[in-house]
Amino acid sequence: MKKIEFWYSIGSTYTYLSTQRLNDIANQKNIDFEWCPFSVRSRMIEMENVPFMAEKKRDKIDYMWRDVQRRANFYGFDAKVPAPYPLKEFDLANKVAILGKDQGWIKEYTILTYKKWFLEHLEPGSEPNLSSSLKEIGLDSESVIKMAQTDEIEQKYLQNTEMAKNKGIFGSPTFIVENEVFWGDDRCEDAIKWLLK
Repeated sequence: MKKIEFWYSIGSTYTYLSTQRLNDIANQKNIDFEWCPFSVRSRMIEMENVPFMAEKKRDKIDYMWRDVQRRANFYGFDAKVPAPYPLKEFDLANKVAILGKDQGWIKEYTILTYKKWFLEHLEPGSEPNLSSSLKEIGLDSESVIKMAQTDEIEQKYLQNTEMAKNKGIFGSPTFIVENEVFWGDDRCEDAIKWLLK
């Protein structure tokens, strides 16, 4: 099966759109997406890029929320915006995803935590989103959270972020086909075209 790398950070608003549709795309196109969590916040700090938060960017922030909502509706699902942003427990949300990749439940966790964020306004990485997402996919939330906070997972998170940097990734979501970088949810279809050409 052909593969596309899907690099993302839980905390990126536009990544919501990708997480809710990649399973359907994978099934329709017979493509395997490899879900790869990293810290887009670290990458932005390195690039001295302050996302959407300054009050001077109010028009841009308003546009972002409307754009996410429009695109979600185009895809056939909802986005109740504005959602809480930025996340208080950004890193923990992503470390849980790192652990989920190791243990085989990364997709279920990421999809559900995003749903709770955008539909119920419960922040990923924080309670009650974190425990309820893990429980709903059949996991012991207490032990998972404890494992996600170990040095081993911290190192994997840092390694993934460094790997993202080395691949030329500067935002979330990013799709990679071999060495070609496609940034943004709206570039997913371009990545697929490149893969299948």
